[in-house]
Amino acid sequence: MPMHAQELEDLLRESFPDAKIVVEGDDGVHMSAMVVDESFRSMNRVQQQRAVYAALKGKMDGPNGALHALALTTKAPD
Repeated sequence: MPMHAQELEDLLRESFPDAKIVVEGDDGVHMSAMVVDESFRSMNRVQQQRAVYAALKGKMDGPNGALHALALTTKAPD
């Protein structure tokens, strides 16, 4: 089942309540997200992205995942 942008943002917001989150994409399976959160300051890029994927709670896992592709940008605030 395709995922809506708001659903993706809601999942991310659960794990990153104070983050700046921008989700784009309208086909439900190929989306992009930018997550800017203070918790990323002490993490390298791989750790940041793993934290975001963990927040998705399996929505990208395997061929039956709701989301097929996610272009992801993560960083700490300037």
